Amino acid sequence: MKGGIVGVLCSALLLAVEAACAPNSDAITKVPGFKPNKWVARTWEGNNYACKCHPGDYCWPKQNHWNNLNRTVGGNLRVNLPPGAPCYNTFQGPLGTVNTYDAAKCAAVTAGFPNEQFQIELPTAGLWTYFTNDTCRPTSDPTGSCTLGYYPVLYITAKTVAHIQAGINFARNNNLRLVIRNTGHDFLGRSVGWGSLVINTHSFKSISTTNNWNGPGYNGPAITVGAGVQAFEALARLNSLSPPRIMVTGECATVGVAGGLVQGGGHGPLTNFYGFLADTAVQFKVITADGKIQTANANTNSDLFWALKGGGPAAFAVITEATYKTFADTPSAGINLDINPATNSDPALYWEAVRKFHSYSTHFVDNGLYVYYEIGPVPNTLHVHPIVGVNKTLAQLQAVVQPLFDDLDALGVGYTTSSETYGTFYDLYNAMFEIEMAGNSALTGGWTIGRQDVINNHTAIIDAFQTVMNAGSFIVGHMWSAGHGLPQSEWAKSAINPRFRNVVDKLITIVPVSGDAPLAAKAEAQNRLTNIVDGSLRAAAPNGASYINEADPFQPDWQNAFWGTNYQRLLQIRRKYDPEGVFYAVSTPGTERWEQIETGTRLCVKL
Repeated sequence: MKGGIVGVLCSALLLAVEAACAPNSDAITKVPGFKPNKWVARTWEGNNYACKCHPGDYCWPKQNHWNNLNRTVGGNLRVNLPPGAPCYNTFQGPLGTVNTYDAAKCAAVTAGFPNEQFQIELPTAGLWTYFTNDTCRPTSDPTGSCTLGYYPVLYITAKTVAHIQAGINFARNNNLRLVIRNTGHDFLGRSVGWGSLVINTHSFKSISTTNNWNGPGYNGPAITVGAGVQAFEALARLNSLSPPRIMVTGECATVGVAGGLVQGGGHGPLTNFYGFLADTAVQFKVITADGKIQTANANTNSDLFWALKGGGPAAFAVITEATYKTFADTPSAGINLDINPATNSDPALYWEAVRKFHSYSTHFVDNGLYVYYEIGPVPNTLHVHPIVGVNKTLAQLQAVVQPLFDDLDALGVGYTTSSETYGTFYDLYNAMFEIEMAGNSALTGGWTIGRQDVINNHTAIIDAFQTVMNAGSFIVGHMWSAGHGLPQSEWAKSAINPRFRNVVDKLITIVPVSGDAPLAAKAEAQNRLTNIVDGSLRAAAPNGASYINEADPFQPDWQNAFWGTNYQRLLQIRRKYDPEGVFYAVSTPGTERWEQIETGTRLCVKL
């Protein structure tokens, strides 16, 4: 798609859509709580809404406006096609129909679709496809239907900070739905959005390190990364130093480290020692909703700095650069454990083994271990890969874990295990954490389990695990304690829900469902996730909380679940830095009045 945004779709298509004013829509200029702007009046299920401008509305920008934007961003504005479009004869988009079939490109996208990095390098892909509506998946039948679904309409591949500024200003001035996308590593559909303009920040790949960062609130070794840097890139650079260093990242190596991860908190294998990634941030360079470049640290825009550290993705500003503390790398050891139908065929014995395993969660985190495990999706399967001992010899790690093995042996349950020691944590990270897949469609939920829940209510917790499995879901668990190594004096310096400091296990729950399933099936799956799967966990672990990046955004009382006592302060900061509602991500501070109406399409404020 060269030669401007109309390299694939001709100007006439954009001009045609300008003239087609959507039915049941009128202009609104004033909406309570927002500055005057261009809004579209809509009625849905008996309620009145003021909506952002979408294709076909009176306020959708005209062709010359898009052309001016394209020139401003150096020709990097494009009309969006879904990843699967080359597998179809035609793509029927909101701006027109075009021929798209290309056998070679179809073969490439079909092979690459399950690969995270392949999807990350696409400009608008969501790694998990449920919230795209799955209307154009790769196929071997080119005669099928390919539509845009909930993918964005246009995107900017930002190459400079000025490009990001231009995109924000254009979206604000025209009241467009704006999506900020780096890797698309998101379970909640925040990297896509019907009728939206995307700003892709993945090309910001700068990395620099120093032994002597000297800034507000911190003096010491640090790494500064651009918005597009992924965990494996940052860790490789730190490992190349002499001596090697490390930083807090997620357990998945492909996640970006300067975007939604830190704004949601950012937990990982080093959380026992240093807290969340947000706890290690010392400075951000950002662009706020007014299009201005700002610095946020402990002295400058300190309220924004605090909010960006765990207060919610795509809520306060676009991070273009982040600086984090780094730490000395150390020898580490890991253990794998598997129980499955091949080693144990008795369901009752299996669940007793799960109970024994999980009862050691407080013991593990109190000894500085990180444990990544899966219960399901195959019934009677416990997959623990790995149990990590940072700065521990294998003998030290085995001594901590041995009581669990003794209990499993006493039960008579069959299992397999393996172990290894590594010269650095970096080596363990690359060797023991398994590669994750993309392209699946599912609803994601989750909850955390507090220390007191394990102590006082553990039988109910395991009962809830069984409820999760019986409801057609499965569990991905992460045992860590964000309050174990981080001094208590540091806890309130980030916007993380205070309840996380007493968590010993963070759970992801997954309910498989096709993105193009009938609306009734989607509603049933959402109800099952919210009220049965996660509902059982909330009831069994009342001291827990919910992690915004891996959770059900439609759970009850999400404000308290995600941020607890920090929510009201975050709400005030959101209103200060984004009074016009330029940024949006579902269930983030200040979005109570926002809804995606008309079957999850239009983004609107309820009047």
